[in-house]
This record gives sequence, C-alpha cells and structure tokens, in this order.
Amino acid sequence: MTGSEPIIDDLLNAFCKDSTAHLPGSATGPLSGLTFAAKDIFDVAGHVTGGGNPDWKTTHDPAQNTAWSVRVLVDAGATMIGKTITDELTRGILGENSHYGTPVNPRAPGRVPGGSSSGSASAVAGGLVDFSLGSDTGGSVRIPASFCGLYGLRPTHGRIPLDGIVLQAPSYDTIGWFAREPEIFARVGKVLLQSNVVQARPRGLVIAEDAFEVADKAVAEALRPAVDLVVSLVGHSTTLTLAPAGFAPWVEQQQVLQSREGWETAQDWIDQVNPRFSFRVSEGYLTARDISDAQVVAAKSVRETVIERMDAVCPEGTIVCLPTAPTPAPTTGQRLSTLRNLQRRITTLTCTAGATGRPQISLPVAEVDGLPVGLSLIGPVDYDEGLIAFALEVASALKPLTF
Repeated sequence: MTGSEPIIDDLLNAFCKDSTAHLPGSATGPLSGLTFAAKDIFDVAGHVTGGGNPDWKTTHDPAQNTAWSVRVLVDAGATMIGKTITDELTRGILGENSHYGTPVNPRAPGRVPGGSSSGSASAVAGGLVDFSLGSDTGGSVRIPASFCGLYGLRPTHGRIPLDGIVLQAPSYDTIGWFAREPEIFARVGKVLLQSNVVQARPRGLVIAEDAFEVADKAVAEALRPAVDLVVSLVGHSTTLTLAPAGFAPWVEQQQVLQSREGWETAQDWIDQVNPRFSFRVSEGYLTARDISDAQVVAAKSVRETVIERMDAVCPEGTIVCLPTAPTPAPTTGQRLSTLRNLQRRITTLTCTAGATGRPQISLPVAEVDGLPVGLSLIGPVDYDEGLIAFALEVASALKPLTF
C-alpha cells in the first residue's frame, strides 16, 4: 500500500521533504475520498519515523508496522499523502524547527503555526489535506488549532491508542486531529474514537474567569460573543476562579512531571547518540535531567489537587470554557528570551486538561486584527463525543469563519 512518489505541491513547508510515506485509502468507508497527513511521529511500515530531528532519523530503522491511528483512518477510506514537520521530538509549542524550518501559517503569514504539530496544522489550514493527525502532550494540538483557525481536540488521555508513535511523556501524550470543517472533524472523530455513542448535551457551563484574565484583553473580548452563545445553548452557567490559589502551582506540576517523563523517555538515546538539538530543546532536556525525586513527589501531590478541583467544578454534565491560547500567533523568529513569557502563559491555559486527562476541544470562533483565536471547552473524562457534538451545535449557531 505504500508509494514512493510525492503527490502534492507543498508551498507551505508543511510536509517532510525526506519522507514519501503514502497510503491510499480503502475504496469504501466513512472517510472515503478524504485526504490526510500525519505528524512525523507516526509510524508507517517501511518508512523511518523522523521525529523532527535528523539524528533521530539516521539512528532508527524503518518501522515494521503502521501506527494504529493511521491504519484505522486508511481502512476507513482516507488517503494519507505524507508526513508533516514537527518540533524536535515534540518538544515545542510554537512550531519553529531549527533543522527543517517553520511551516507557514496560512491564516497568519509571517507568524508561527504553533507546535509541535506544526506541519499538520499548516497543511489543513492551507487546504492541502482535509484533515491531519497530531499529538498533544502540553498543548500541541490545541495551540496550533487556535493559531491556524482550526478545529482541534486533545482527547481523553488513553482514548486513542498510542501504538506506533514517538512518545514524549506517556502519562500526558494523546493523539488528536485537525480539520477546517466541523462535519469532517466529527466524521474523523467517530473513526479514531471507534464510537458512535451519542452523549447527552452539557447541562452546565463554567466560565473560568482567571483563565480569561491570562489572555490578552483583545482576545478575551473577541471571544465574548462565542462565550455568550455557548451560555445560551447550555442554559445554565457559572463564572468562577478555576485555580483559587493561582495557576502557578498547576503550571509547575506539569512542567516537572512532563519534563521528568520526557527525560526518562529520551535519555538512553541521547546518551548513545549525542544528538544535535536546538538550544531551546537542549535547555529543556538539561533542566529535566536535574529534576529531583522530591520535586516529582511534590508535583504529583499538586496534580491530585488539580484533579480534585476539576472533579468539583466540572462533574458529569458540566463543561468548562476558557481561551485556547492567550494571544494570536506570534511572529516568527523572535528571541528566546521574548518567547519564554509567552510560553509560560500558554502553559497556564493548557495545563488543566493535561493534568487531569480530560478532553479539550478548540473551536475557531473569533479573530483579533484578522488573526485567528480559539475558544476551548473542557469536558469530563470520556466526554469526547459530547464535546464534538456540541462543537457542531456551536458551529451551526455561530456560523463561524469559513477558511
């Protein structure tokens, strides 16, 4: 089922130039006629998975099997046309890869697409494919979805098998996907979630006021009409402070635990290969290497506190509303020192779903000065189908931007 020839003219630098992985879809199926791309952490039998780093690619053999998520999409009729660029070993949130370049953000030229699923978001936003696969550990589907004006879901942790992908931090890693059109997004969801379950509409909504305070004022204001619509559709809403003691401990616990897991996943390969990394990625691994066991114990305790808080404010039947990202996409090529504060603010908005394993969907509902910004809904664990169905309802009522 594999081909050897590139089949698309990529003007966005979204696709890997050193990979020709191509899988024609089955003749019939619920996704028949659709095309997709997969982030270059997904295995395709007979091809080397590059992981966004040239030394990773040269030190790994071709995959023996195709990743579960790719295989079920192809079996459902979708044609995979290639692998897409990712931040190195998924260690990034902006989408700038020092080895392979930055994929173009078609909705915001000159600005980053968001990472680490950068190429996947770029390819969909630019109309090169109908949908694409990404992964989300600390925000790597949600942030590109917001920056590129797409639908994107971080599913409940464990809902989609991680078989056949390059892992970063297994207790946070999830497989998600992007689409421009809500109906296509929902069709893909039925296949990846292996579910036709119809879940009840949300009965309650929590507006996380402290999360909106993290966002730029212009972002919060741009999202207000969509928030008002969600309130009207749900019928019952509460505005409250999600993190009563502040988000700082929530951010720190994820940084500690995700970093420790990321180091444990990669340390043997790093020790053997001494690979080339960008300074930002090297810095992250060095910081992770020095995390103490005591820090891990403390972070796990805070993670339990976050879970307990979310169980209290977001029980069955309730969803939480917050900005996906604090700003529109920043311009490319900014100084590392300038980006650190932005990355911290991004993590402040993404850490809740990561810590609790809850599903979070980003909806392309607004713009700031012509730049996309997303609104996020977090649901109870395993409420993925409910979030997707509600997203369709919001899209129909709001008539969001057509890209």
